[in-house]
Amino acid sequence: TSYPTPTTTTPLVKSRHKWKVLSPVKVPHLSNMTKTITVIHCWSAPRSRSTALLYSFEARRNTVALDEPLYRRWLRENCGGALGISRPYEEALLAGIPPVDEDASDAWRWEREQQCFNERICNAVDTLLNKNVGGVIFAKQMAKFAPLFDFESNWEGGESKWKDKCLELVLGKNVQLVHCHVLLVRDPVSVLGSWMNSSDVHGSNPHPDEIGITQLLDVYAKAIGGNHAVVVIDSDDLAHDPCTSLQDLCSSLSIDYDESMLQWEAGSHECDGPWSKWWYLNVWKSSGWNVGDDNGASQNRYRVVPPALLSTLRLSMPAYTFLHTLTTSHKNRALTTPPSGKLYEDPRNEHVLVYVGTPGRTSGNIVPRDLAKISPFDSSVQGGDACWEGVRVYNGRIFHLDHHLNRLFRSAKALGFENVHSRKEITEAIFHVLAANGMRNGAHMRLTLTRGEKCTSSMNPYFNIYGTTLIILPEWKPTEGATTYDNQKGVSLITAGACRRSPPSTLDNKIHHNNMIQNILPKIQANLAGAADSIMLDTEGFVSETNATNIFMVRYDSHCCYKQNDLDSTGEGDYSGAVLLTPTADHCLPGITRETVLILAKELGIEYEVRRVSLSEFYAADEVFTTGTMGELTPVTMIDGRVIGSGKKGAVTEQLQHAYKRSIETRLDWSTEIPPFC
Repeated sequence: TSYPTPTTTTPLVKSRHKWKVLSPVKVPHLSNMTKTITVIHCWSAPRSRSTALLYSFEARRNTVALDEPLYRRWLRENCGGALGISRPYEEALLAGIPPVDEDASDAWRWEREQQCFNERICNAVDTLLNKNVGGVIFAKQMAKFAPLFDFESNWEGGESKWKDKCLELVLGKNVQLVHCHVLLVRDPVSVLGSWMNSSDVHGSNPHPDEIGITQLLDVYAKAIGGNHAVVVIDSDDLAHDPCTSLQDLCSSLSIDYDESMLQWEAGSHECDGPWSKWWYLNVWKSSGWNVGDDNGASQNRYRVVPPALLSTLRLSMPAYTFLHTLTTSHKNRALTTPPSGKLYEDPRNEHVLVYVGTPGRTSGNIVPRDLAKISPFDSSVQGGDACWEGVRVYNGRIFHLDHHLNRLFRSAKALGFENVHSRKEITEAIFHVLAANGMRNGAHMRLTLTRGEKCTSSMNPYFNIYGTTLIILPEWKPTEGATTYDNQKGVSLITAGACRRSPPSTLDNKIHHNNMIQNILPKIQANLAGAADSIMLDTEGFVSETNATNIFMVRYDSHCCYKQNDLDSTGEGDYSGAVLLTPTADHCLPGITRETVLILAKELGIEYEVRRVSLSEFYAADEVFTTGTMGELTPVTMIDGRVIGSGKKGAVTEQLQHAYKRSIETRLDWSTEIPPFC
């Protein structure tokens, strides 16, 4: 990869964020120590712009840059072995004598490589001490060298002479050494494509241990296991916005940012290892990071991945995927601010575990949310071909689980799904993912059952040969919050414009399917109008439901006790004169919460009607409320700018809210107990 010369000098910009530091670098406050030398161990796979980062640090004041000081030992222990590793310069490097065709003026580079890692660090420390300053030592390392490094002590393993000498040196000078680790990761497709461009150097060896992406996981594990600071950065982020990226990196390492890090001299560098002419020709053509708006386009490379590297790519991608979740670009990938102003309304949701799997005893996996994936060949991606349910967890029980699973299986059957998960498989998966998250109360689950993965891109179900895909997404989610509604003060609704609820002759809404554009467009309309949701009309103009919930209205007759505000807050009393109405389910989903409310109304003696209801009837209603599993019963105080009733939550609505809450606590036959967790 080349690094074009910047055409202008970009001034410092304010840092937008901080790198994710798992164990922050903390410099001990010791009154008798006057200087700090920070030793940065930068680990990467080859072809990850690590040399450019090396040059960035070399350009700093009071910094010593070391180019792969473990390379010679690694080559000595691995060349000619089972991995088939070879280099055209290996004999010269091991002997410390330049090849016959090498410029004699560069002989010192070959001689320098005779020094072990610890000696190089000791000499670098001595150099900084002779300047009577603290400073930085930047050691560029390939991840495949990690077995030679002792992460507990942060020194080369098996060598003590130079380590002890260095420690005595800094102790005598009242200097402290602070070690930290940087993992520089890059998309494996780019790494492997660039790697093969240097096949004349490494003999086209595609072995994963030679390339070293997977070893980055080992480096990460050992570093955090030693309680060391770890900073993970993505090479592409560094190339895209070097100024901000370098500022944030320095901040995370508790060192000063130096603007000189953006540029360096073209050509070879003093820090270069003697192998540089085989590997660094492209970076030698550059004189700094490309700073500017066209950064991404100017460095694009369209990589070919040879078939010989596919097995290495498959092995490397999980390591990169995980490590990338620790980078700033992943953590700050949100482009807008959520309505609540918080990325996670409940901070526990940042690390929630989800379930994804196909039918079969061992086919499902519980994974962190940011590592959860389904195939792009899955029918839900190809055509929204899936059905779903929302389920709530209260006090160690799952409310109406049987009803929700019944509807899920009815929807799957109506859609013609084959090789479907069994009821036991889904129930067991639910229990396992709830246990993994420690969820027994205050949680909501989204169950999605797709037609499954296809063997080729097509809408044809004949190509769904792997069985259904089950996705269980549990979250800590209150019944009243940013993603639900205000069940005390109530909400406002508007009427959807062009979108109408389809009749069964078009698309039967009794199938709880994932083709939700008919819901999303009215929701956008409500958002733009500052309303909670939109009321959906059927094709003849009657009210059907909202874009997210079923809807009810209450009409008071002239003798209704609620007109005189004669309310018994316990939910007991005379309900005569109050009539509850809800639209038929001809054009809407007959919701489970809707059904529960009708049962409760009957038990409370509240008269109700299920019939076609016009929009004008809702305008003139004394009370309106919506129902859904997510938000339970939510009062509606305004529709299309018209105040409903008194503009406050109505008496019947409140009584039904109380009855619904009591049923959760007392109607145990309506819920399923969650087994004990261990």
